[in-house]
Amino acid sequence: MKDPIKVFIIEDDPMVLEVNRQFVERIDEFVVTGAAKDGNEAVKKIGQEEPDLILLDIFMPVKNGMEVIKQLRICQYQTDIIVITAANDKETLRTMLHNGAIDYIIKPFTFERLQKALHNYRAYVRNLSGEQLLNQNQIDAFSPLLSSSDRNTSYAQMSSSIDDQLPKGLNKQTLKQILAFLKRQASSVSAEETADGIGIARVTARRYLDYLQRNEKVEMDLRYGEVGRPVNRYILIDGEIDKK
Repeated sequence: MKDPIKVFIIEDDPMVLEVNRQFVERIDEFVVTGAAKDGNEAVKKIGQEEPDLILLDIFMPVKNGMEVIKQLRICQYQTDIIVITAANDKETLRTMLHNGAIDYIIKPFTFERLQKALHNYRAYVRNLSGEQLLNQNQIDAFSPLLSSSDRNTSYAQMSSSIDDQLPKGLNKQTLKQILAFLKRQASSVSAEETADGIGIARVTARRYLDYLQRNEKVEMDLRYGEVGRPVNRYILIDGEIDKK
C-alpha cells in the first residue's frame, strides 16, 4: 500500500476548514494530518509536521497567506502549496506563483475543482518519483508555463484529426481531456490512472483509450501486477518520448 499524501490546511474560518478537510479525505491516497487558523500557527506547525501538501488561504489574521508562503520559502520548506482563496487579482496570483504555488483555486469552489487539483498533484508526485533521468518532453510536462500553447495546440490538433468520426457515446470534450492528460505523463498509464486523473469512470476512460489505440494515437503494452493479472497501459505515440 502506498503511503498517503499528507495535507495541511491553513484556513481561519472553522466551517470552511472542516469542508476542506472533508473534501480532501473523500479522495483516495490523501489524508489531512494538520491544520492552522492563522499564519504564525501555520509556520510553526508545518516545520514540525512536514506535510507533503498545503492548502493555503490568503486572507487570515496575524500573518496572511502571502506572508506565509514567503516565510515557508525563506525557511526552505519544500512542501508543495495549493492556494484556495477569494483573492482573484493578478498581483496576488503572480506573487503566489512566484513563490511556488502549484495551483490556485478561487472561492467558492466545487468539490470537483479540488478533486481535479489533487488528482493532478498525485500524478505529478508519481511521475517525479524514482531516480530515472528525464528528457525535455517529460520536463516540459511538469510545468504549466513551458511551451503550454504548443502542447495545447498539439493535442487539440490530434483530437480534431480523429473526433469528426467519434463512435456513438464518445464526445469531443472528454477526448480532448484524455489527450491533454496523456500529454502530461512521463510514462505509460492505466485506464484507472487516466480515470482518476480527469475525474471520470474507469470504464469510460478505457473506451476512449481503446478508441485512441485503434486510431494509432496511443501505444498499449501489458504489464503484470503483483497478483499476476495483466494491466493495459497506454502512452501517446511520440517519437521524442522515451517509452521504455
